[in-house]
Amino acid sequence: MCCSIRPQIKITKQNYATPLLVLAGGFGTRLHSVVGSKPKALAPVDGKPFLYLQIEHWIGQGIGSFVFLLHYQADLIIEFLQNEQNGLLAGYQVKYLVEPVPMGTGGAVAYAVEQLQIEGDFLIANADTWLGSGIQQIMQVQSPAMLVLEVEDAGRYGNVIFDSEEYIITFSEKSVGIGTGWINSGLCLVSAEFFKNWDHRAFSLELVTLPKLAQEGTFKAVPIEESFIDIGIPDDYFRFCHWVESGKIEDF
Repeated sequence: MCCSIRPQIKITKQNYATPLLVLAGGFGTRLHSVVGSKPKALAPVDGKPFLYLQIEHWIGQGIGSFVFLLHYQADLIIEFLQNEQNGLLAGYQVKYLVEPVPMGTGGAVAYAVEQLQIEGDFLIANADTWLGSGIQQIMQVQSPAMLVLEVEDAGRYGNVIFDSEEYIITFSEKSVGIGTGWINSGLCLVSAEFFKNWDHRAFSLELVTLPKLAQEGTFKAVPIEESFIDIGIPDDYFRFCHWVESGKIEDF
């Protein structure tokens, strides 16, 4: 077992009606060498699935409505969610949707908007990305908005450039050699209107939707300084486990 101590959970008294759409349909191929064929979201941490810690953390920040967007090993995640309906998720609104085929991050969101008839604003988060806080900050601005944070290797995650008024000018996906810069933290606030009239083709939020929003000049950056880690590769998964074990947030 790699972990023994839970990360510190920040609690807020605020409760938000805005739903959180959780992207949890990826194959997680790079993590298979350490967690087997199970989805990344269920990677074990302190005897609990990573997703358990995520949900606990989101609830602590005021989220009360969840929509889980699934594909790979969806049955395992559905079983976990159903088991928690009388536990961690008791009293919270929970929906899940399984893509019939992989649709990309953008297609998964568009499919949910269409199938569940979602209206208005909603949040989008990655199931495999830990972010120390941010819900309260992003809910204080008008959509569309994205939490951004500064890292030493922006090219690994995609570089975000914004102006003096914090409107995003450009958004580029992963690119080698960028160095220090601002990146997409994985938490966005958007409107369902952006996903209407979908052509039912797979597409990427990072390659299509986010750059398009940047071009429109209304996409707000919300800079934060917070712990951040994507557990998608073994080294970072074990780094997260070490962080949990040590109880230190300073490493990130």
